Amino acid sequence: MGFVKRLGCAALAMLAGAAVQAQDLPQIRAATLEIGTVNWELETIRARGLDKAHGFELVLQPYASNDATRIAAEGGEADMFVADWIWVARQRAAGHDWVVIPYSTAVGGLVVPGDSPVAGLADMEGRKIGIAGGPLDKSWLILRAYARSEYGLDLATATEQVYGAPPLIAKAAASGEVDGAINFWHFLAKMKAGGMREVISVAEAATALGLDPNTPLLGYVMGEGFLEAHPGLGRALYAASRDAKEILATDDSAWEEIRPMMNAADEAQFEALRADFRAGIPQPGPVDEAAADRLLALMAELGGPDLVGQATSLPEGLFLQVE
Repeated sequence: MGFVKRLGCAALAMLAGAAVQAQDLPQIRAATLEIGTVNWELETIRARGLDKAHGFELVLQPYASNDATRIAAEGGEADMFVADWIWVARQRAAGHDWVVIPYSTAVGGLVVPGDSPVAGLADMEGRKIGIAGGPLDKSWLILRAYARSEYGLDLATATEQVYGAPPLIAKAAASGEVDGAINFWHFLAKMKAGGMREVISVAEAATALGLDPNTPLLGYVMGEGFLEAHPGLGRALYAASRDAKEILATDDSAWEEIRPMMNAADEAQFEALRADFRAGIPQPGPVDEAAADRLLALMAELGGPDLVGQATSLPEGLFLQVE
C-alpha cells in the first residue's frame, strides 16, 4: 500500500473514531424559553465546544413558555430546564427529586423615570408601582421587606400595585401609567438604557437585610435520577457553564456572536444587557446553604405557602455540590 493511500486510510480512521466518540458522549437535552437570556450562555457553550470539552453534548430544545420547559422535563422529553430555586425547593419539599445547579444571581429592582422626584423607596408612598411576575414576585417581596425594615413602611398598603407581563410593565412605565416599575433584569436593562433610573436594586436591598446577594436565584434544574444515572454529568455542565461565563465576562467579541439573539434595539440596550448579565455572574463554588436558608425563610414569611409550599427550610440535597 502506497504512503498516500496509507495516509488517507489513517485519516478516515481518525475521522470515524472521532464520530464514534462524539456519538458516545452523553447528551443533556436543555429545554429553554425560546427568547430566554439563558440561551446566551448555552449557545456559547455549544458554539465554543465547551460541552464536548467536558465530556457531553448539549442539545438545545426551545419552547414557547417556561411552563412548557418544565412539562418537557417532567415528561422525559428534556433533561434540564431553568428555574428559580425557591420554586425548586417547593417542589422538592413536596417529594419531587429536582436538583439545582447554580446559574445566575441576576435580579430586578425598582426603576423610575429619569426626571422622577423619587429618590428612595419611601418616596413611593401614595404612588403606583408596576410589578412583573405578580404579587408573589420575589423581587417585590424583598423590596417590601427592605422598606419595612428601613422605613417602617408596608409597600403593599402604602402604594397601588399594577401587575402584568414584563413587556406590559415596561410600556406602562414608559408611558407614565405607573410611577415606578419592578421588572425582570433584562427588561430593566433596556428600560435603563432608555433613560429610566434605578432607585434601588434587589441586590442592595438583600444586602441590607443581611442576605447574601451572591446566592444564585436561578439555576439549571435536573432530576436526581438522571444525575445518578450519569455520574459527574451535573458537574460537567457546571464546569462548562463556568467556562462560558468566563468568556462572556472578559471577551467583548463573544457578545457579537450572540448579539442576534439578544433582541437589543440599539447599542445602548446591547451594552446595558451585556453589563447587567455580567453583573449577574455568581462567584464560583458551592452555594452557601445557610444564606439560601435565610432567603427561603424570608420568602416563607412574606409569601407563605402560596409561594414556598411546605418548604419552610432548605430541603436537603437541593443544590448540587460543585467545586
